[in-house]
This record gives sequence, C-alpha cells and structure tokens, in this order.
Amino acid sequence: MLINKKNLVEKVIQLEEISLVDFLGVENANIKEIAQAFPNSKIIARGSEIRIKGNNTEIVRINEIINSLLEHYNKYGKVTLDNVQVYLHAHPDQIPLHDLADDIILYGAKGTAIKPRGHNQLKLVQAIYNNDLVFALGPAGTGKTYIAVAMAVRALKNKMVKKLIITRPAVEAGENLGFLPGDLKEKIDPYLRPIYDALEDMIPSEKLKFYQEKNIIEIAPLAYMRGRTLSNAFVLLDEAQNTTQMQMKMVLTRLGEHSKMVITGDESQIDLPRNQKSGLIHAADILKDTEGIAFVRMESKDVIRHQLVKKIVMAYDKSEAQHPLHQQTKQ
Repeated sequence: MLINKKNLVEKVIQLEEISLVDFLGVENANIKEIAQAFPNSKIIARGSEIRIKGNNTEIVRINEIINSLLEHYNKYGKVTLDNVQVYLHAHPDQIPLHDLADDIILYGAKGTAIKPRGHNQLKLVQAIYNNDLVFALGPAGTGKTYIAVAMAVRALKNKMVKKLIITRPAVEAGENLGFLPGDLKEKIDPYLRPIYDALEDMIPSEKLKFYQEKNIIEIAPLAYMRGRTLSNAFVLLDEAQNTTQMQMKMVLTRLGEHSKMVITGDESQIDLPRNQKSGLIHAADILKDTEGIAFVRMESKDVIRHQLVKKIVMAYDKSEAQHPLHQQTKQ
C-alpha cells in the first residue's frame, strides 16, 4: 500500500505467517540495520507490519531489499545481520545475492560444506561468477586464496572447465629453481603449500593424485606460463604481489577462450627488491576501470584465523600508514 504525502511516499508491508523475531531480529535489529543505510527515509516495524516513508527512489530500493529478505526467510527460516548486509550491497545487474548468501560452493573431501564466510568473501564468490578476470586483494588470513581454490574446484567438478592451473611466484628462488633438488613438482611444492592444503580440504586424496597425474590440476612455477594459451581452464595466480610488471603482463595475456583467472595478493607483503615495483600494484592501477575485470578488496576485519591475527593485521596497518615499510607501494 502506497500513500503520497507532499512528495513523500509511504509504503506499508504486511508480514504474514512469519516468526517476527527470526525475520526482524532481536529488538528489530535487522530493520534498524536497513534504516541506518537509508538515513533519509523512515523505517518502522510495528507488530506485523513495516512502514517506510521517504522519497520514491529510496522506497523502491528498500522495498526490493525487504522483499529479497522475505524470499530468504521463506527459504531458510531466519534472517541474520550478515544476510541484511549482503542484500544492502547487492547490485541489480549481478546474480541475486540471495541465491548465494547461504548456498554451498561445494562439499569438501570429508563432506564439510564450504561456503563464503562474511560479506567480502561473498562478494568474491559473486565476482568470480560474473567475471572472467578477478583480482582479490587484501591481508593474509581473509580467505581470498581459499575461496578462489573452492571456486576453481567447483568449476572443474561442474565441467565448466577442463583443468585447473595454479601458479605462484617463487620469489626467494628468483624463479630460477634449477639449483634446488628434486623434479619440478618437488622444487615448486614448498611455495605452493597453502594451495595444496586447500585442495586437500576439497578433493579426496586419491582423486587429487589422479587429477595431478593427468595434468587436470597443474601446479607450475610462474615462468612456465610463458608462451602458453590457457583455454578451457580456471587459472589461479596466488601471491601476485611478488610478480614483476612483465610477469604480470605475461600471465594476464595467457587467458584463452572459456577460461577464468583469479589473481590474489596482499599489497602490504611485497618481497621484491625495493627498486622493483610490484606487477600487482601496477596492474591494479592501469586496469581498475577496465570493463569485465572485477576487483574485490578484503579488509583486516575479514581475517578468519586466530582472533589475534585480526588485531595484529590492524596494528601493522596503522603502523605502516604512519611509517610505510614498502615505499614501492606508494609509487
């Protein structure tokens, strides 16, 4: 029901056959969260109805959000503050976030449900759904690599791609791995341990071994990407802050047909020589306005390791803002 009052619009939404506390939140916390996002409108939940008063544009948007939350409630039986944040940040041109908010990316090797944790992980999932090239930037422990691996494994299991190609710069060895003992896999493995940990969470060990033997999952140093066209593949470049500008250009131009590429990195942990600018920082600068490329930035609040890690990251962020450790990040 809409009521016009001197250029203002009032809409009343009736809540029927709904557990009010599960939908509105304790002490109407969910509705209060929406109200904070629209300070020019007035949103009041009273009994089994929600009254919204404001200009027509905001009323339409608020109505869309509440309707999406109602759909979410009907599907899952409960609405949380995290769910509200998801819908508040949804973009109308993207896949509806309610289709992803509680959906599982895949089931892991031990049957564990793997799904996004927090709003920015959800944004990363959606960005990968909607774009063929995605940059996931932010501090360690925010789950950007883990989510990227999960989306890659999902694409392989659903036959959206024929292979996974995972690479990471071995900065300490200068990409010259010849002096290390063992074959190629043994040389590069230490630098890719976090990737293996994620893969082992998601794929049974025998299946993972089979995939690697058949090169369906290919682990390779960055230098071995040169000269290739990576088609029908999901490509993950991890620790990209340690690529040079030429390496980054080389990797980006490998992308072939029917492929996706995710670039992950932490701009605050660059191990390159001080006189060498990070290829990740350079690419983020020149490609930031390129249509079809998505950038998702994780924050210290997204850290999902030990609770102290979040505090440590925030302390370092504060310190480096005052006394930058990497002058190259400012170039």
